[in-house]
Amino acid sequence: MKPSRVFTVLAALATISCVGKTTDTSAPLDIQSPGSWTARAPMPTARQEVAAAALDGRIFVIGGLGAGAEPVTTVEVYDPGTDRWEARASLPAPAHHLAAAVVDGRLFVAGGYAGRVGWTPLATVYEYDAARNSWATRAPLRTPRGALALVALDGRLHAVGGSGASATGAHEIYDPATDRWADAPPMPTARDHLAAVAFQGRLWALGGREAFLGTQYAAVEVYDPATNGWFAGTPLPTARGGLAAAVLGDRVFAFGGEAPLRIFSATEMYEVAGTRWIGKEPMRTPRHGAGAVAVGNRIYVVGGGTEPGLARSDANEAYTP
Repeated sequence: MKPSRVFTVLAALATISCVGKTTDTSAPLDIQSPGSWTARAPMPTARQEVAAAALDGRIFVIGGLGAGAEPVTTVEVYDPGTDRWEARASLPAPAHHLAAAVVDGRLFVAGGYAGRVGWTPLATVYEYDAARNSWATRAPLRTPRGALALVALDGRLHAVGGSGASATGAHEIYDPATDRWADAPPMPTARDHLAAVAFQGRLWALGGREAFLGTQYAAVEVYDPATNGWFAGTPLPTARGGLAAAVLGDRVFAFGGEAPLRIFSATEMYEVAGTRWIGKEPMRTPRHGAGAVAVGNRIYVVGGGTEPGLARSDANEAYTP
C-alpha cells in the first residue's frame, strides 16, 4: 500500500483503542529458559525499515526511513565488543526497505524503495569495500522491489519476495564471482515484509504480508538447493509482516513485527526436535522494520518502528538465549 493511503487509514483508526496495541506471542512459553534482553548503546540515527548484516564481527545498519519519514543514505556500524557506534561511507543514494547479507566476507545490499511518498521500487545492488570505505555498484536485480529478504547460502546470494506494484514471490540467485543474477523457483507464497535466514543448508522464508491492510502470513517456506524446490515448514504462531529473524547455533529466532492494528514484542524460537515454535522473553522495545544480527552468543535487534506505520527508533537490544 502506498504510504499516503497508510497515513489516511491509520488516522481514521486513531480513535480505536487497539491501534498500536502490543502483542507478545501465542506460542507455548519456555518458562525454564526464556533468555534475557539487555539494552546496548543506542544507534546514533533513529531509523526504521533498515538493512542489517554482520561483517568482521561488527553490525552494519544501512539506510532506512529517518526523521520525517525521509529515506536516508546513513550507514552506521556497531562494535559489540566496545558497545560503540561509528559512521561509515553513506550509500550512493537514499533507500529504505532494502536488504543486506554477507557472502564470503563481502557485504552486499539490494533493492528497497526510493522516495518518501509514492515509493519507487529499486533494483540497485551495492557492495561495500571495507579497505576503501566505499560502495560499488553491482549487477541489478532482475525484479525491482523493496521489502525483500537477502540470504547468503553456499557462496551465493538469494533475493526473495518483496514488492513492486504488488507482492511477489520472485527468487533470484546472485553469483559474486560472475556478478550475475539468475532466476530461481519462486516462493510459493508471494509476499513482502518477510524475514529469511540460512539454516540447515536451506533458505527459510518467514512470515510477511500481501499489503499493509492485506493478508498477513504465518507461512514458513523452505528452499532446498539440493532439489531446487520449496516445501512448507512449521508456520509461525502468529501471522505478521515486518518481523526480523536470525540464526544462532542450531536455532532460528524470530522477533517483533506488525499487523495493521498491532505491533509485536514477540521473541520466538524454532525448536528443531519438536518441530514447533516456542515463546521466549519478549523484546523490551516492541518493533517492526528492525534488523536482527547474530554476533558471538547474542542476537542484536537494532532500529525499527515502535508503532504500526511510521515511528522510528534508535533501540539496540541484545538477546542472550
